[in-house]
Amino acid sequence: MSSLFVRRAIAWIVGMALGFVVSWLIITFFLPAVSPDPNAEAVSIAKYGRMYFLVTMVPLGLMFMTILDYFLDAKIWPN
Repeated sequence: MSSLFVRRAIAWIVGMALGFVVSWLIITFFLPAVSPDPNAEAVSIAKYGRMYFLVTMVPLGLMFMTILDYFLDAKIWPN
């Protein structure tokens, strides 16, 4: 395997993993914190909706992947 493939794989895997974690933190902790209901509970992925979670996670993952692409010089996005 080439070094470029490894850098690209790291950028994709770490970017999507960070997108998952940040999305989970947002729906679990941020949404109840900004809710007008003082007794708001944590929101699970099942309650939030799998499709909504994916629509939240993928753009965040792509933002992290873009940052990692720049720093790892993986050349995923064209210049």
